[in-house]
Amino acid sequence: MAQGQDAEAASAEVSSWLLQAKAFLDDARQLKPGPARDELREVAKVLREIARLEAQSGLAAARDRPGDS
Repeated sequence: MAQGQDAEAASAEVSSWLLQAKAFLDDARQLKPGPARDELREVAKVLREIARLEAQSGLAAARDRPGDS
């Protein structure tokens, strides 16, 4: 698989994590302040962190592959 395709696939996967995080935040905004709202916000925070780490690992993997252009 070409490097551009890897980056595109990683980007699509990362965006799915971020879309899930956005959905959790949207749900949290519908709730009054309290434990349920805080939990949804925490889940969104974890999903954003997963997306960030996955993006970093995808970039590192693409960079470490010699000869793929």
